[in-house]
Amino acid sequence: MDRIYTDVLIIGSGLSGLSTALSLAEKNAKVLIVTKESIDVSNSANAQGGIASVVDFGHDSFEKHIKDTISAGAGLNKEDVVRFFVENGPDAINYFKDLGCVFTENEQGTLDLGKEGGHTERRVVHAGDMTGMELIRAIKKGVLNHPEITVLENHTAVDLITTSKFMLSDHNRIIGAYVLNDKENVITIIAKAVLLATGGCGKVYLYTSNPDVTTGDGVAIGFRAGVSAVNMEMIQFHPTILYHEKVTSMLISEALRGEGGVLVDKRGHSFMEKHHSLKSLAPRDIVARAIDFEMKKSGDDCVFLDMTKLDGNFLRKRFPNIFRVCLDAGIDMRTQPIPVVPAAHYMCGGLKSDVSGKTSLPGLFISGEIAHTGLHGANRLASNSLLEAAVMAHAAGKEILQYLGSSTKIVQEPPDWNDESAGSIDEKIIIKQNWDEIRRFMWNYVGIVRSDKRLERALKRLELIKHEINEYYWNFKITRDLLELRNITLVAEIIIKSAMKRKESRGLHFNIDYLETRNEAIDTEILPEEIL
Repeated sequence: MDRIYTDVLIIGSGLSGLSTALSLAEKNAKVLIVTKESIDVSNSANAQGGIASVVDFGHDSFEKHIKDTISAGAGLNKEDVVRFFVENGPDAINYFKDLGCVFTENEQGTLDLGKEGGHTERRVVHAGDMTGMELIRAIKKGVLNHPEITVLENHTAVDLITTSKFMLSDHNRIIGAYVLNDKENVITIIAKAVLLATGGCGKVYLYTSNPDVTTGDGVAIGFRAGVSAVNMEMIQFHPTILYHEKVTSMLISEALRGEGGVLVDKRGHSFMEKHHSLKSLAPRDIVARAIDFEMKKSGDDCVFLDMTKLDGNFLRKRFPNIFRVCLDAGIDMRTQPIPVVPAAHYMCGGLKSDVSGKTSLPGLFISGEIAHTGLHGANRLASNSLLEAAVMAHAAGKEILQYLGSSTKIVQEPPDWNDESAGSIDEKIIIKQNWDEIRRFMWNYVGIVRSDKRLERALKRLELIKHEINEYYWNFKITRDLLELRNITLVAEIIIKSAMKRKESRGLHFNIDYLETRNEAIDTEILPEEIL
C-alpha cells in the first residue's frame, strides 16, 4: 500500500482549505491537499453574493455589522466571536486584493458594495455575481504554483487516524488519515496535523444549492474521531433556488433582492409584507418559511422573484451569470419573473472549535462551514460565509504552525488499511436506494418546518438503514458512494437528534410543537458517545 508523509494534511479544497494551505506553505510547512473531485469544485466556488465586510466607514461600522449578524442569528451567536470575524473583515479583503482578486467597482473607482437580506447597510464586496469563482481563481494560482503544496484530486477521506485507535500513545492525537484514491485503493497519509475544510452537508437533503461533493464528510469524520457537534439542527434553507426542470442547484442570489427584486406569487402579488417588516430583504430563515407557507397555502410548485421593474442593462451588467443561465433556460429576467423555491444551503452548526479552528483533539483543526465557533448562531447573515472562510483560514494557519512547533514525533506508525477479506459490492442499487430515501425523509420530516412526530419518524427510518450500511461497510470493499452514504447517514442522525433536543423555535429551527423562543439562548451539543 502507498504511504505518504506530510507536515499538514488538508481535506477539502474550498476557500478556507486553499487559503490555509497557502499561508502554511509560505512559512515552509509541507502541505498535502486531498479533494474528492477537482480543486475547482466546492461551495466556495459557487458563492455568488460576495464577502460581507465593513469598508465604507463613512456610512457603516463594525458595531452595525455585529448587530446585524446577531439579529439574524436570533441571539444564539457569541458576541466576542462575531466581533473577531467582523473586525478582521477588511484585512481579508485586502489579502484577496493582494492575491490579484478583481472586485467590482463603481463609476467613482471604489468598491461597489451590495446589500443583502438582514443587512442594514451596503457592505457586500463582490465580483459581479461570481465572487466565489473569482476568489478561488486567484488563490488557486498561488496554491498550484507553490513547491511546498501537493494536491491530490479525486481522493476521498475514509477516516482520521488517532494514536488511541491503535494504542500507539498514552496521549490521544491525530497522526494522519486513511484516504481512498482514484483507483479505489486506500492509502495511508501520515501527518503532524490535519485540517478538515470539507464544507457543508447540503446533499443530506433532497433539494440543495450545493454541489454533489457536499455530503457532510468532514463532520462525520471528525465526529467519529471524537469531536462533538454543536447546533447541527440549524440548517439554512436558501429561499431562492431556480425552479426549472433542466437546471438544478442554481442559486438565485440574495443580491437580486438587495437591488430591488420582489417576491411574488403566481398571480403577481407580493406577499413578504405579511411576514416581516423588511419584506423581501428579511433574514433567510423568515423568507424561506414565508415561501414554504405561501406554496403550501396555494398549492403552487414555486413562487417568483420579480426583477422586471429594474433597468435591463443594469441587470445584465450586475448579474451576468444569473442573467445568462436564466436566458438559456428560457427566462428573460428583464421581462419575466424568475420561478424560485427554497433549498438546503448552509450548515450553521458544525464541529466544535475556537476561532482558530482548534478542536478538543490535538492535531485536528477545522475551518470554514464545517466549524461551529459561535459566529452564525441560529441563522447565517448573508455573505458572512466567505468572510468566515477567509478570516478563519488565516487564524487556523497561525494556530497550526504553533502546533507543528510543539508536536512530538510518533514513535510507532499505524498499520495500513486491510481489506483483504472484503468482497466487492454485489448490489449497488441498495446504496442508491438508501441514499435517496435518507435525502427524501430528511426533506419531508427535518426540513424548513418540523414537528416532534416528523422527527421521530425520520429517526426510526434512519435506524433501519444504519444496520444495512454498517453491514456493507465492514463486509465489502469501500467505494466513494459507500463512504458518502455512511457519512450522510451519520450527519442526518446528528441533525435529527440535535433538533429533538431543542424544545423551542429559534432561527432556522422551526418546530410547530414549540412555537415560542426561550429567553435564554443555549447551544445544542451532541457528543460522539451519544450516537457511536
